[in-house]
Amino acid sequence: MPFSVATWNINSVRLRLDLVLQFLRDHQPDVLCLQETKCPDDLFPREAFHMAGYEHIEISGQKGYHGVATLSRRPLSEPARVGFCNIADCRHLSTIVTAGSKRLRIHNFYVPAGGDEPDPVINPKFAHKLGFLEEMKAMNAVY
Repeated sequence: MPFSVATWNINSVRLRLDLVLQFLRDHQPDVLCLQETKCPDDLFPREAFHMAGYEHIEISGQKGYHGVATLSRRPLSEPARVGFCNIADCRHLSTIVTAGSKRLRIHNFYVPAGGDEPDPVINPKFAHKLGFLEEMKAMNAVY
């Protein structure tokens, strides 16, 4: 059974909703992972995605920054969120997607950019990025 996953750093799901809906019509992935949704959970445009055939949605959002969402045409279950580097931002969401008799845990990551200076000693944002990547590796997730 064919199965497809797409991922997109959307940089505001509400601002680019029409583009996402067009992408879903054109490519019809089974699962779409969005990063940098910049949208609290209660304002996420669920109805538009339901109407596009993506009835299964898990969200980890926050106002203004970060945020990830996983949209699926197939059932999702067992959502989990991990706060990396002891920071409570919404940069991770995993869920199990069911395709026939198969179950696959999909991790949706929004990795910190790390700032302009690639030196963890003088740039805390770069140190955060490196720490985030190390914690991702410890999860044994495909990324």
